Amino acid sequence: MVVCGDDGLAHRLAAELRGVYREQVTLVVPPSGRRVPQPVVGRARAASAALLDMVNAAVNRAGNGEPGGADQELEATEPTEDVLADAGVERATALALVYDDDETNIRAALTARRINPRLRLVLRLYNRRLGQHIEELLDQSAALATGGGRGSATGGVEGSTTVLSDADTAAPALAATALVGTSKIVETDGLLLRAVERNPPRPGEVADPGLCTLALLSATSNDPAGADGSEDSGEHGPQLLPDAAAVEAATGRGTVALEHVSYSGPSLPAGRAGVPAFGELFSRRLRWSLAGLTACVVALAVALMVVTRDHPLHATYVTLLDLFSINEPAHNTDVGRQILQLLSGFVGLLLLPVLLAAVLEALGTFRTASTVRKPPRGLGGHVVLLGLGKIGTRVLTRLREMDIPVVCVEADPEARGMATARRLRVPVVLGDVTQEGVLEAAKIHRAHSLLALTSVDTTNLEAVLYARSVRSRLRVVLRLYDDDFATAVYRTLRAAHPRALTRSRSVTHLAAPSFAGAMMGRQILGAIPVERRVLLFAAVEVAGHPQLEGKTVGEAFRAGAWRVLALEVSDGRAGEASGAEGGRESRLVWELPDTYVLRGSDRVVLAATRRGLAELLGRRARQRSDV
Repeated sequence: MVVCGDDGLAHRLAAELRGVYREQVTLVVPPSGRRVPQPVVGRARAASAALLDMVNAAVNRAGNGEPGGADQELEATEPTEDVLADAGVERATALALVYDDDETNIRAALTARRINPRLRLVLRLYNRRLGQHIEELLDQSAALATGGGRGSATGGVEGSTTVLSDADTAAPALAATALVGTSKIVETDGLLLRAVERNPPRPGEVADPGLCTLALLSATSNDPAGADGSEDSGEHGPQLLPDAAAVEAATGRGTVALEHVSYSGPSLPAGRAGVPAFGELFSRRLRWSLAGLTACVVALAVALMVVTRDHPLHATYVTLLDLFSINEPAHNTDVGRQILQLLSGFVGLLLLPVLLAAVLEALGTFRTASTVRKPPRGLGGHVVLLGLGKIGTRVLTRLREMDIPVVCVEADPEARGMATARRLRVPVVLGDVTQEGVLEAAKIHRAHSLLALTSVDTTNLEAVLYARSVRSRLRVVLRLYDDDFATAVYRTLRAAHPRALTRSRSVTHLAAPSFAGAMMGRQILGAIPVERRVLLFAAVEVAGHPQLEGKTVGEAFRAGAWRVLALEVSDGRAGEASGAEGGRESRLVWELPDTYVLRGSDRVVLAATRRGLAELLGRRARQRSDV
């Protein structure tokens, strides 16, 4: 395995492949002299500086003693053809290109495909549409170079191309963590998996397991000195994929249950940027004024029809002429007609300023549609989102899909996510979050939670410390790139604020399992964080797996390792799998009976731990090649 990258994701991915899958890994990274540490800026005074020194020391201690890095490490500024050749791409099974720049990854992928057409490629790209085209291009190139037909590379493991985004992988978890009672969601190709975190049941109550119980939360989750929810927490930490006996015996523990599964369908097209809806053109007060004047015109027309016994259309026409003062004076008519003409003229005088106000409001709405909105007065219970980069933009989109009010804070007016914020009509505070008054402008004192997702760890830490000084029980979520750093921050903040909910999330920790699974040739649907551990969802062919083939669903379940969740039947046996009459079309079947026997032609969706997925799938390709 060859991993090329310029940030923490490359190191984390190499450690994942080496430590979990026991693969031989070559890591290509830039020279150490090019890695400049981020300075501590702004409001980081004694408290934040002391905490930063402590967590840095913890990271250094963990990094020195951590097993399982790369077998070989090369230093190169860019992944040129010579560098890839030195890394052994010609003999490698898989290559991961996880540079932060999309163009660098694409250029290296084209070179690597030319060197080794059978190489399995995993690319990190932020641009989804471009990623789809690049994946098709590289797969077609591999198929032609190996003598197969178009699409043959995608049918097998060798020569396949997988495009992933760390932003898309981490965004659902970060968005869900910021909100109490929301779901953890994995979505891919229209398949929606929804897992709900539930509080411990009261005495005498039995928790609803939903479709199945995916995990038991830590027994000491409310104890500041208790387990931190990582893999080293022991028996007090979270239990992934427990069996029925463990769920029944667990008292006082929260659970993560698979509650609902549905087909989400294709995403709706986004509205035109800069064009507001018709209802947003005019204020509510102006709309009521226009409605009142319209009612007056209708009343005058009806009154004129009654007085003059005229036709309704002609009476309305005469009323409008009187309204705009372009009718002849009613000298020689009766008194009723004269009074109606005077009233119509008076209503016309009232109509003129209302029409002028409507024109000015419409022009102002179109003018401000291309600018950022300010947080409205009285706003409360919202989410404050810091940073509109790659991760922040994806999280913002996810939060707005759930109709959650958001206020963004961004220092760069030309940031990647500013256009998305304008299109979604989300309020944005422009300014450095480390400066006085910026968080206050985002109504942090009335916010529900804070998501610190900038690219600088110290900025995120500083913002959280200041927000906690303003509101001690504020729910906070930090984006920290290094997982050891995130663990140290989590423990310290939880001990300092035991009554407030704190979550620290490492993007590399959330994204690395999906990239590693793709390098092993497996389709990873997504990952769900359970405290500081990760539960993976994968699509697997039953054929060739003795742990699954020929066994019932109940026998194939291994507690703490993997569990079959759904079955895709390819030969019209959907009714047989669900125990009901079914048609001939292939579809996913949920709530499988434990007695159903898995066959080689089946394709299943399963939940698995990192080590469970490595045990089930990791070594199969290598064992076949050895034979």
